[in-house]
Amino acid sequence: MLYRLAADGVLVMHLAFIIWVVLGALLVLWRPALAWLHLPALAWGVAVEFNGWRCPLTPLENLLRSRAGQAGFEGGFIEHYLLGVIYPAGLTPAIQVWLGLAAFLINLPPYVWLIHLRWRARKRR
Repeated sequence: MLYRLAADGVLVMHLAFIIWVVLGALLVLWRPALAWLHLPALAWGVAVEFNGWRCPLTPLENLLRSRAGQAGFEGGFIEHYLLGVIYPAGLTPAIQVWLGLAAFLINLPPYVWLIHLRWRARKRR
């Protein structure tokens, strides 16, 4: 039971990290200091997708699931609703590159806007 809860926790952290990578720049607009946390996460997420690397959370989750006596990612609320988002069917290296590019492009406009605002503020001084 403990291993299953830990595996579910890893899965939720994995999804939260993905959401942070994809949409974190929107929070950076609100609190610019968050850029110090978001930019490395974005770089990691894009690098994982571009290079086809395996996220270290995936083997950790699989290890915990096997120790819990589970054969795979089936059963339960978390697995049913979140796994398809994190591990979509038919994920290929080409699709991973597009996902990495999408994460980059989604985050680009908020950072460009933030840089523009800072540049204007400095220019006024």
